[in-house]
This record gives sequence, C-alpha cells and structure tokens, in this order.
Amino acid sequence: MLWSRLFIPTLRENPAEAEVVSHQLLLRAGYIRQLGAGIYNYLYLAQRSILKIQGIVREEMDAIGAQEFLLPALNPAEVWQESGRWDIMGDNMFRLKDRFGRPLCLGMTHEEVMTSIARGELRSYKQLPQIWYQIQTKFRDEPRPKSGLLRVRQFIMKDSYSFDLAQEGLDAAYEKHRLAYCKIFDRCGLEYVAVEAHSGAMGGSQSQEFMVATNAGEDYVVTCKATGYAANLEKAVSRPVPPAAPDPAGDLSPKEVHTPGQKSIDEVAAFLKVPQTSLIKSLVLVADGKPFLAVLRGDHQLSETKFQTAAGCTEFRPALPEEMRQWLGADAGSLGPIGITNMKVLVDAALEGRRNMISGANKDDYHLLNVTPGEDFAAEYHDLRQVAEGDTELESGLPLETKKTVEIGHIFKLGYKYSKSMGLNVLDQNGVEQPVIMGSYGIGIERVLCAAVELYSDANGMSLPVSIAPFEVVVTPVKAADATLRQAGEDIYNALKKAGIDAILDDRDMSPGVKFKDADLIGIPYRVTVGKKLVEGKVEVSERRTKTMTEVPVTEVVAWLAEKIAAAKQS
Repeated sequence: MLWSRLFIPTLRENPAEAEVVSHQLLLRAGYIRQLGAGIYNYLYLAQRSILKIQGIVREEMDAIGAQEFLLPALNPAEVWQESGRWDIMGDNMFRLKDRFGRPLCLGMTHEEVMTSIARGELRSYKQLPQIWYQIQTKFRDEPRPKSGLLRVRQFIMKDSYSFDLAQEGLDAAYEKHRLAYCKIFDRCGLEYVAVEAHSGAMGGSQSQEFMVATNAGEDYVVTCKATGYAANLEKAVSRPVPPAAPDPAGDLSPKEVHTPGQKSIDEVAAFLKVPQTSLIKSLVLVADGKPFLAVLRGDHQLSETKFQTAAGCTEFRPALPEEMRQWLGADAGSLGPIGITNMKVLVDAALEGRRNMISGANKDDYHLLNVTPGEDFAAEYHDLRQVAEGDTELESGLPLETKKTVEIGHIFKLGYKYSKSMGLNVLDQNGVEQPVIMGSYGIGIERVLCAAVELYSDANGMSLPVSIAPFEVVVTPVKAADATLRQAGEDIYNALKKAGIDAILDDRDMSPGVKFKDADLIGIPYRVTVGKKLVEGKVEVSERRTKTMTEVPVTEVVAWLAEKIAAAKQS
C-alpha cells in the first residue's frame, strides 16, 4: 500500500466533542467519522483493524469446534414475545413495523433466533453438542450515546450459543469459551481480568465478564491483588468497614426523638451527633408491582442487582412520595422498619448483630433511638449493599481495590431460560423428550479496538498491538524526491510484503516530521526510516511502544522485523 493513494484523514487537534482518549484518537487518526448520535462510519484504517480482530476471533472460535452462521438483524416480534423479552427489553430495543403493520425489531442479540433454528432442526441427543456463532451488527436504542465507540446505537458483536443435553455439557462449553476468550484477548494484546458478573436480562445461573481497566469505562470491578479475587461491583462481596463508633450497650427499648427538618443520612447524623454507621437507611421500592423495604447501614449504598436477586424480581423502581405516605405514613427521610406489616422487609447482612441503632420512626420529623435488627423488627438478611471504599476481602480480610473498567466480553450459562419458553427439546438416550440446556457468549469487536487504544496511547497518538494495528510496519523514505532513498524504500517495502509482513510505504512528498507524526498517531508498531544512514548500508527502525531506535543493516531488516513481529504476537 502507498500512503499517498490511501484515504487517511488525520487531524492535528482533538475534536471538541470527544471526551475519552479512544474517541479522540480514533477521530484524529482518521479511523472513524460520526454519522449521527451513537452511529459511526468506520473508515479504511478502522476496517483493517476490525477485520484483524474478527480474524483472531474466528480462528479461536473455529478451534473449539464452533460453526459460523449469519443471522438477520431484522427480527419478527414473535420470537422475542415467545421468550418474554419483547417487553423486558423496553425502550432499548429498536422497534418498527413493516408495510402490513407487523411488528419487527432490530436484533440486540440473537438468543431467540438461534433457539428458533435449533428448535426446528435438532431432534435427538445424537445431534448434540452444538456451538454456533456469528459476527453480526447489533442495535441498541441507547438513550445517551457517548464515549465514541464505547456507548453506541449500532455495533458489531461476536455472539455464540451452545446447545447441550445436560449440565455437564454446558459446563464444558462454558469452559471452552472462557479459554478461547483468554486466547483471543491475549492475541489482541490486551490487559484484562475475568470477573464474576450478573446475567441481567440474559438470564441464567452464572456469567463472567472480561474487563479492561480504563477511566473511559462505566463499569466498576472489585479486585484483591493478593488473592486474585475479582468481581463486577454489582456482584462483588466484602467485609464492610467496621462501624465508626461502638453500639450502645444494653437491652434498650426504641425511643422517639424529634428531628425537625432532618431528612438525609448526613443531616440526621450531624443533628444527633453520631456517625452515619450508627444509622439505619430505609428505602421503599416497588418490585414487579409489589412494595419492598430495603434496610441498610446508613453509610452503605444499595446494589440494584443484589436487591433484584433478593426480591426475585425482573424490574423495580423507587416508590413515589404518595406511595410512601400511603404505606408507611410518612415522607422519605423519616422512614424505618419497625411496625411494617404491609410489605416484605429485606435487611442487609452488614446489620446482623448490630444493636441500638437509629432509624426513621415512620412519623415526619421523628426518628427512633435504640433500634435492634432482628429484635425490634423481623430481619430477613441478604447481601444488598455495594462494596465500599475500605472494605476487605470476605475470606482473607485483605484490602480490596475498585477500578473503572470497560467490558469487552461476557459469557453466560443460560440454562433452560430459552429452551423451555420456546419449546426447544430433543429425545434423550431413553427416547424421552428433554429441554436443551444453553449458553450464550459475546465479544464487542469495536470495544476490543477501543480498549487497546485506551491502554496503549500517549501524547503522540496510539500504540496499537502488532496483531490488530492496521499495518505492522511503515517504511518512510525521509525525502520522496531523492531517487536513491525512494528506490531503497520501495525495495524494503516489497521485500516486507514478500515475507508476509503487513507494510505500508509512506511515499508522500512531505517533511519527515509530518510523516513521523502521522505514523505515531495512527499507531503503526514499527517504522523503518530510510535516510542518511543508507550510505552506510543501514536503516533506522523505531519501535512505537518503547520509543527505541535501532540501526539495522538493509540486508537484515526484513528478517529483523519478522523476528520482532513474531515475538510480539507470541507474547
């Protein structure tokens, strides 16, 4: 490829609308251009990188016996209605109607379509196991697209689905995918962690996310360096920081105290001159149409995912002010768990064993002193809280760390969620009809590219891993008008191509500084500079990531680079 003939529209300044590093650099380097909110055009360089990522994904999926399909992005409503997700997906799903008024949607994922294929074709256990996958465009009606390709309305996903007769088969397919994902992300040059996660709308019994630490992310991961513990914040468990003050001793009875105008935990704690850890926080929630009271320590935050699990609900919302007054007789800020009989009370496990705390009195501008969970009100204990700063690992007591991350992959044990709702059954060894057990496994293709840019960039641009960079090597004659330098550059470029190295020749009639800056910006791992050292039979090879420069004989440069590139891909 000759640079002068390619469309690489680089920019010198960061676009004003770009907030995160990957968005800034993908725009500046001419990889992408925005078409609409959350909708991007992938230009030449982006397409080259994306195709390389897809190639790695295909190789590793094929290696575990997966078979590639291509399914429609346009789905009839019926299959989503069968699974029950037509309503659950809500406004995130793009919905439309055809000319006959029949409802359709743009696929966010393809569990339903894959299940419908399997339902129509699989009859016997002898046809199992199966692993089917595709690399396909997906759609999500994201309400607030931002961060470039990290939160978009149209994206590319590798999604695969496993079909087995029994749990042991699902366990094996899940492990195959876990190992394949590790190989994929290793080959893409990423630093990542696999964490226990919540399955959400996908359903199922177990899931893991593959996360890359970056400030551009919107997910949080809790880790312990010493033990290797890692979990998504919504799933993580911990030992809470001990209360800031000991509980008052004795078998004390609840006692009303007037707290005029004090509504928030901060205000009540300051008014009563106690730490927030001595207060009980009461949250009224409506889960699947039924009221619940979630009770936590004053300084703790409710984990929505954990509450959803404890309540056994598919969706929930905060109660409205009028609902709180109707059910508990007071406004928010004065609510508490004592005397509650018209709703289920779920209590966070961090309150177990606590005594003589302070809660709302269910009477405006009043609180209760000396409230003991399990004695003054019935306590059904659950882990309801988010891990907080200063918490330690549950088993070892060692420090935990919370990091912002971006999700690049997610694997799920779906179980029977889709096979039972959609009637996917096969005959077992005894001729008895059995539901098929399923798994689902996704990788965000663009997110792999974004994560690499977030991990490996500096003030000069990207420093992409060799395996996913649009080119592995750029050959740069410092003076295009110099026939000797130009011919030497062309000879090296042709030799690199012959050796199977993905190279580009920067034949532009521009200053060396401009050429070097462009090569650094777009993230080409190696640059061969053909310049003044040519008279000594040498060229200068610069490594983008380490910023090191090595003089290499012209006769050895192809072999030198081949060895470097092979080692980089292997590592």
